[in-house]
Amino acid sequence: MCGIIGIVGVTPVSGRLVDSLRRLEYRGYDSAGIAGLVGGRIERRRAEGKLRNLETLLIEDPLTATTGIGHTRWATHGAPSVRNAHPQVAGRVAVVHNGIIENFAALKAQLIGQGRRFESDTDTEVVAHLIDRELERGLEPLPAFKAALDQLSGAYALAVLIQGEDSQVMGARRGSPLVVGEGQGEMFIGTDALGLGPFTNRIIHLDDGDFVAIDHQRARIFDRAGVSVNRAMRVVPAASALVEKGNYRHFMEKEIHDQPDACQHTLSAYIDPITSTVSSPGVDFSAIDRLQIVACGTASYAGMIARYLFESLAGLPTDVEIASEFRYREPALRPGALALAISQSGETADTLAALRWCKDRGIMTAALVNSPESTMAREVDVVFPTHAGPEIGVASTKAFTSQVAALTALAIAAARQRGRIDAAEEARLAGVLLEAPRLIAEAILDDGWILPVAQEIAKARDVLYLGRGAMFPLALEGALKLKEISYIHAEGYAAGELKHGPIALVDEATPIIVIAPSDALFDKTSSNMSEVIARGGRVVLITDNQGAGHAPEGVNVVIAPACDPLIAPLVFAVPIQVIAYQVAVLKGADVDQPRNLAKSVTVE
Repeated sequence: MCGIIGIVGVTPVSGRLVDSLRRLEYRGYDSAGIAGLVGGRIERRRAEGKLRNLETLLIEDPLTATTGIGHTRWATHGAPSVRNAHPQVAGRVAVVHNGIIENFAALKAQLIGQGRRFESDTDTEVVAHLIDRELERGLEPLPAFKAALDQLSGAYALAVLIQGEDSQVMGARRGSPLVVGEGQGEMFIGTDALGLGPFTNRIIHLDDGDFVAIDHQRARIFDRAGVSVNRAMRVVPAASALVEKGNYRHFMEKEIHDQPDACQHTLSAYIDPITSTVSSPGVDFSAIDRLQIVACGTASYAGMIARYLFESLAGLPTDVEIASEFRYREPALRPGALALAISQSGETADTLAALRWCKDRGIMTAALVNSPESTMAREVDVVFPTHAGPEIGVASTKAFTSQVAALTALAIAAARQRGRIDAAEEARLAGVLLEAPRLIAEAILDDGWILPVAQEIAKARDVLYLGRGAMFPLALEGALKLKEISYIHAEGYAAGELKHGPIALVDEATPIIVIAPSDALFDKTSSNMSEVIARGGRVVLITDNQGAGHAPEGVNVVIAPACDPLIAPLVFAVPIQVIAYQVAVLKGADVDQPRNLAKSVTVE
């Protein structure tokens, strides 16, 4: 996950830019660079690989600027290289960027048609050109920045230098984090409080959609509409910067909001947005005749979603099994299968034991993990990374959606390798998947529907979750989240199973939460809702606007963004997480450390 820093200082800033980037190394990166304003001109230094390469370059060729920006890059558009490293420059503008500009290809074609020349493969260079074009049209820097932002689609954080503006850095965030730091005659912007830790403990967290201009004395902050706003300043204890919650009450709330960023960075490991191709590093799925997924808890529900994808897209027979049961039944696996473990920590004891069982029998093994140095990552044949970053809350949120994002990408790659889709369909599906971070961000922002629902659910002793297709595993995940952090008994069922037993539980005291985007299965699920209402049940329907328009009377509706069915599990995960979170807060539960639970289960 890329790291961003910007400083308007009173002394040369290159050393401090690098120091801040070093504190952001935990986010991962493959190149680094800084740019500064020297005599009114932009100068930059960039290096592929580790920060020490950039430091060596700065010893050989110092940068004396007192205003500058810096970046550690995790490649999305374009391979790791100096030409693709940030900052990216066009004309009078230098930009560093975390995120994905979804409409960069159309914007780039437009800009090329206007005679602009590009020097990199990045989507970021498009942003620099857009701002520079608006400057050429006569706009002042801040209006030019706003005009460029209005043309961008995607989830991103930006820091910008303008040639001639020696005492100003501009920044913006949409779906990716960005904070402002206040110093003595100096101001800072950065990815998080940790990156600004050496310079200040006075931090302002920007709201989503905000943009900002900092100079020596102040930060001018504007909302998405361009209206000047004030955001609260907080004093952040230095010792807590690494695990700082920002403006959030709990880590779980912060990690829900981290999901667009985590999803985007995970997808960057699998999708080349320039060629619209999807890879499965280390595995050729055309040589695999069966996929065996093993996992525990939330990770097993990610695996269940993946089963729908691998079988429907790739025609690959797929089994999902709870790891704690897997090896005790002597499963009939033989060479030609791939055993895939899913684990946030890479240390889950039952899952690790299942992997070792497979390895001992000559089965190829892979692990989808968020911890590249974990035991699983070291022992398997192939590692599929997720890039969710540290997850502090015990109830998984961003680790889950990162797992689903990676598995969706792998299923697309498998479909192409097995000849089930052609290059055009691969490109279409890749484009759909790259929309997920933006739609997740929209789902997070549009959570006003949920509080009244949470207030009712908080009064219940029992709750049922229903879903069809890939929404069934999401129903299981929703029920688990509610159990974990609010201590309300909840169960998830396939909606078609309602009349096979669970309908006996329906009464006016038991809320039924139905997850049903407006897809091919909506009408069948709607019939299930009518059956519940006829028996006096209270239904909460999580759907999109089209589904809301066809919901039975008497249903309480929570709206999520409309999306392609491929990414519905990612987008619809947000409301079920927020429901559980808000119910737990209303009940006064310990959201981040629920009773009896541990983040990583390292014993059987």
